[in-house]
Amino acid sequence: MTTAEKAAAKNQVRMDALPPMGQPLLDVRNLKKYFPIRGGLLSRVVANVQAVQDVSFMVKRGEVVGLVGESGSGKTTVGRSLLRLIEPSGGEVVFNGVDVTKLSKAEMRDYRREMQIIFQDPFASLNPRMTVADIIGEALQIHNLHPGKERVERIGELLRKVGLVPESMRRYPHEFSGGQRQRIGIARALAVDPSFIVADEPVSALDVSIQAQVVNLIQDLQEELGLTVLFIAHDLAVVEYICDRVIVMYLGRIMEVAPSKELYLNPKHPYTEALLSAAPVPDPTVKRKRIILEGDIPSPINPPSGCVFRTRCRYAIPECANVVPELREVAPGHFKACIRDDVL
Repeated sequence: MTTAEKAAAKNQVRMDALPPMGQPLLDVRNLKKYFPIRGGLLSRVVANVQAVQDVSFMVKRGEVVGLVGESGSGKTTVGRSLLRLIEPSGGEVVFNGVDVTKLSKAEMRDYRREMQIIFQDPFASLNPRMTVADIIGEALQIHNLHPGKERVERIGELLRKVGLVPESMRRYPHEFSGGQRQRIGIARALAVDPSFIVADEPVSALDVSIQAQVVNLIQDLQEELGLTVLFIAHDLAVVEYICDRVIVMYLGRIMEVAPSKELYLNPKHPYTEALLSAAPVPDPTVKRKRIILEGDIPSPINPPSGCVFRTRCRYAIPECANVVPELREVAPGHFKACIRDDVL
């Protein structure tokens, strides 16, 4: 058996080991991430930034799940914690039946082939001293995939797949536009045939004219390769277009989870209602009542007691300060973290 045949056989074993389409691939349970704040002469921990607090959700194989919220809500921290690019402070991240938070560094290396990331900044995420061939081929080298001439062919194939010419592999990142750099980042993420990808605001740093091209590329690749994607964004229009379900976060906690169309047509949480009211509508004849949230997002060092959104919620009652609302199902597949049923 040739090296290529062995690699193909190994890849088939990996695919066969995955759950069927539509079955849970990722199960996040009570995920927490605290960043310590140190002070004093001995640099002791004096406080913690509670970036993520008791976040739980599931992602089915082949599904695109959106993760939205204001800046500082903990979206990127969740995405990076899932891949252990930053170590979680607590909770479980069960990928295909295995809690990856319990794996050693050596064991985690194999799982990194299954779980990849597309970074937000296409300028900072590519090494300016490396050619495109080296950037994409680095993962192939680490995982001993496509040796020799096969590696060059694989890199050319990946570049074609993301809309670039194979000859681009001899160039450096500074020779490309922002949109082209992001395509290189996508090719790098796809190099090892992952089954799950975290797309961390992949279009927020791009020109508006380029954003649609990259979103369409990600959508086409997801359908073609059967990828499972966690799509992190703050642009609600993009999320509505590409995602099957949406998770809404605020100050490190999940406020609402629902199918994409259901969430946009019938939001159940006051925070989601306010977010949607701020989203621009392309039809000038449609007028939407804007809901202005009072004040700024509280500090994650000392978040409000009870419901973290209560300090800016127009429906808040005294009980909201005493009860941390659980995420509960209020309609089929629709969950919200709010103690009130008499609003929305």
